Amino acid sequence: MRKVLDRLYWSCGVLAGIFMVGIAGFILIALAGALFGFVTRSMDEFAGYSMAASAFLGLSYTFHSNEHIRVTLFIHRFQGRPRNRLEIWCHLLGMVLAGFFAWYSVKMTIVSWQINDLSQGLIPVPLWIPQLGMAIGTVVLTIAMIDRLLSLTTGRALLDQDQQSLAGH
Repeated sequence: MRKVLDRLYWSCGVLAGIFMVGIAGFILIALAGALFGFVTRSMDEFAGYSMAASAFLGLSYTFHSNEHIRVTLFIHRFQGRPRNRLEIWCHLLGMVLAGFFAWYSVKMTIVSWQINDLSQGLIPVPLWIPQLGMAIGTVVLTIAMIDRLLSLTTGRALLDQDQQSLAGH
């Protein structure tokens, strides 16, 4: 199961990177159109969709890699069991919030698909397509939060974090 989850997080990170390259591509096409006098339709809109997909798909990979910004000023004052309890409480709260966000993101995407909601740009895009990146990203982030919470409750994640702090991370 660990390999499956690691591959899922890694795949979301790769997709986030691909969408980041897409942002650059859409911007370059729009710039080329301005320089060489051809019309580029909705490139800024597509760059925005790519930016949203990149941000949300990258959440689980970044979280799993311990690269999210965490305010640990308070938690670092504790060691052992009290610290583990604080970590569990924080991750439980994060999991609940991510779960709500995932629920409503998926719900919004489904409703957009059901009513055939279209974008207002020059090129009408079914909105469920760009919303899918947000929905998938928040669902996988929730899975990553559950994964970390389970690791914390078994004591595995605390050991991993302590080893990382000793290594200089």
